[in-house]
Parts: sequence; structure tokens; C-alpha cells
Amino acid sequence: MTRPVALAFALAAFALAGVAPTSAADTIAELRYENRHFVPASLSVQAGQAMTLKVVNASKEAIEFESFKLNRERAVQPGQSTLVHLPALSPGSYDFRDDFHQDVPQGSIVAR
Repeated sequence: MTRPVALAFALAAFALAGVAPTSAADTIAELRYENRHFVPASLSVQAGQAMTLKVVNASKEAIEFESFKLNRERAVQPGQSTLVHLPALSPGSYDFRDDFHQDVPQGSIVAR
């Protein structure tokens, strides 16, 4: 079996088992939307490391996670979650908001 085919089989086995391979790039941070605001309002992450942001909508209304600085937007239905893959961020602050509800306070992801 060639190496790429063996790797594909290994990844498929992990996926079927519900297990994801781990590495430094598999960092997952959770951001929750509840009671008409994001928790935490400011999320600190490590600069220079790719990561995944899990956006959980714990409310009873649809939201849209949006960040112009990160060039990301995802609609999330009530009670659902979505994954937002982020590249390695340079140090700084990256604002985000709920584009469906302009009155909801903005939040930020701070890369240090």
C-alpha cells in the first residue's frame, strides 16, 4: 500500500471512530452565544498558531458570527454549532459580531 493511500485509510478510520488526530494545529477554542451576547466577550489565543473556533449558539434565535478582520462569517441556527478554521494569527485584536443582531455587543479575539 502506498503511503498516501495508507494515510487516507488511517484518517478515515479516525473519522469513523469519532477521533481526530491531534497536533499543535488542532487547538480548539469555544465561543458561546447566549442571553444576547458572546461568552467570553474577549477570547485570548496564542499568536502564530492555527486554530479552530467552535461557535455554539445556545440561544433560541439564529445568529451570524462575522469578523471582517478575520474574513469569516458563519450563520448558526438555534441550538447548533459550527467550526471556524483560523490561520496562524499575528499578534493583535480581531473584532467579531453577530451580524443578524446589530444591538448585540461586539467581541474580540486577542492573539498574543
